[in-house]
Amino acid sequence: KNKSPFVGKITSVKRIVGPEATGETCDIVIEHGGKMPYWEGQSFGVIPPGTNPKNGKPNSVRLYSIAASRYGDDFTGETTTLCVRRATYWCPELGAEDPAKKGVCSNYLCDATPGTECKMTGPSGKVMLMPESDNYNADIIMVATGTGIAPYRAFWKRLFVENGPAAEAYKGVAWLFLGVANSDALLYDDELQAIKKKFPDNFKLDYALSREATNKKGGKMYIQDKVEEYADEIFDRLSNGAHIYFCGLKGMMPGIQDMLKDVCEKKSLDYDEYIKGLKQAGQWHVEVY
Repeated sequence: KNKSPFVGKITSVKRIVGPEATGETCDIVIEHGGKMPYWEGQSFGVIPPGTNPKNGKPNSVRLYSIAASRYGDDFTGETTTLCVRRATYWCPELGAEDPAKKGVCSNYLCDATPGTECKMTGPSGKVMLMPESDNYNADIIMVATGTGIAPYRAFWKRLFVENGPAAEAYKGVAWLFLGVANSDALLYDDELQAIKKKFPDNFKLDYALSREATNKKGGKMYIQDKVEEYADEIFDRLSNGAHIYFCGLKGMMPGIQDMLKDVCEKKSLDYDEYIKGLKQAGQWHVEVY
């Protein structure tokens, strides 16, 4: 609860992007001693220390999607992982970053050293949960921009890295689309390549690198352009019971909705009814900001 948060301990903070990345993203491991159990797809709240200069009240809670399975990266069930991009504000007048406008919580987390105490709330959220265990043949299509990849890391750990019942039972295809600016901004690429190599029939991976690739119209390759390349296949998988997840910047949604609209028109289907059907069947999961 916000009034009486749990106090965890940060055990590691590491930068996980290359030198040419746009901005800095860190992988942050927090020890909770098994007292904050959660499911893949949920979020934790973090309350940064200090007060809000606007009203003099303690800083408010910020939500972060959890980037580890319920067992944590060390499989002890006592830690969790957050994937946090440092929020900075570039001031055109200063021609530099304005430290007064930097993100309070993301900078606190990215600057933390091992042993730092961390006030946490939650877990919360049920929109992004994985399909129920009796449906482990369903395809899972995961669409992310930047740190929106966090909940999917929880998924891929559970389905492909751990030796647990979920990994054993899963027979579907997990397909990740990630949009970032350039190769240096890719997140957890080493883990993803290893899974792709080990499970070529069950794991697909597509990147949209907006500053390195162009779409079919010759513009920048954004996530919605990459997803559009596979419009018919995605539509077919959804019609066969696939779950589709969106996490990250809300700007990707209109393009993806237009793409599905086009496919519906080609197939003489009513788009609104089609999406309504996906939502009613619990196949449509959106957490964008």
